Amino acid sequence: MLGSDSELPHAEPAAGLDLVLAVDALDLALVVTNGVGEVTFSSPAAQRLFEQRSDLALLQQKVIDSLRSAVRGELVESEIDLSGPPSASYRVRCAPLLSDGTGGAAVAMIEDITTQRKVDLVRRDFVANISHELKTPVGAVALLTDALHGELDQAIITRLSSRIVDEVARVGATIDDLLELSRIELGDDTQIEALEISDLLETVIHRMRAAAESRRVRIEVSESARVTLLGDRRQLVSAITNLVDNAIKYSRPDQTVEVQSRLRESWLDVVVTDHGIGIPRRDLTRVFERFYRVDRARSRETGGTGLGLAIVRHIANNHGGEVTVDSREGTGSVFTLSLPLLPENVFPHGGVGPSNHSAVENPVSGEHIQRSEESNRG
Repeated sequence: MLGSDSELPHAEPAAGLDLVLAVDALDLALVVTNGVGEVTFSSPAAQRLFEQRSDLALLQQKVIDSLRSAVRGELVESEIDLSGPPSASYRVRCAPLLSDGTGGAAVAMIEDITTQRKVDLVRRDFVANISHELKTPVGAVALLTDALHGELDQAIITRLSSRIVDEVARVGATIDDLLELSRIELGDDTQIEALEISDLLETVIHRMRAAAESRRVRIEVSESARVTLLGDRRQLVSAITNLVDNAIKYSRPDQTVEVQSRLRESWLDVVVTDHGIGIPRRDLTRVFERFYRVDRARSRETGGTGLGLAIVRHIANNHGGEVTVDSREGTGSVFTLSLPLLPENVFPHGGVGPSNHSAVENPVSGEHIQRSEESNRG
């Protein structure tokens, strides 16, 4: 019977073996009940679903309630969101079947729509952001082009043309950052591997050296130890690059940006410090929001899109870490990207030691990643 205890008992399949194999091959989560509410068939996919997760009581109750309605001849379709962790979304569809002699029967199909929901959300955000952020530069290009039309003064032509180039570059930068943010949110191309923090910092500094020199800003790097962490190389390089880029843009000429890696128990902190204009206290809680700019005029001057720190926050979350900021207006800012270390780098007393293992475990997939012995040499 379909009781109020929200349990879906496993039942021996009443259908033929071929049908069972076909349903299993299609990975359909199906539950069939007879007219008195007894489960006569539950597909292997349905059984696996409820065995793998212990927090599906709400989903089970939704299936039971929907089957009761379907037994009475109703077509039922509903969706349910579970907060998790991990969060998940499911669609439940129930329909009545032909009478089996004891009353109506019903079938329920349970579909995991978590990925679909995530893709839809990212798509909506992307379209909304593109529409909002491109309106201003595209409008500016239209006005500048109109002003340029028929102009004969070479000095004015040069000035207007230069502004058009700047606005087009701004559009390109915004689109690039939006695409990067969408990729990070979806996480489809994430590649987890063992990474040396020294190698990541070297890549970032090489990438940012020209920008620092153009603004007469020095970059100083210091590392407390050679440690290994698991992560997506592209994402982590992007996160640290955004922090360093932000520090350079808001520093004054002849100032120094300091990049440090610090060990804190089982965490690695990448700390980026600048001595520039700082951030007003009222803005500190909002700097990681997409498109939030503390100083819009300066952001336009430096070519900022307002997405860099939002990208850093998403990357930190993807790696089980966090990003924080401490700043004082007129003094400078300190951004800290905190990432969990591999267990092999942490001794029981909380200290950190060298990495000697040749293989590490991917906490996402459970697979082991082989590392060459050369990568462990100082």
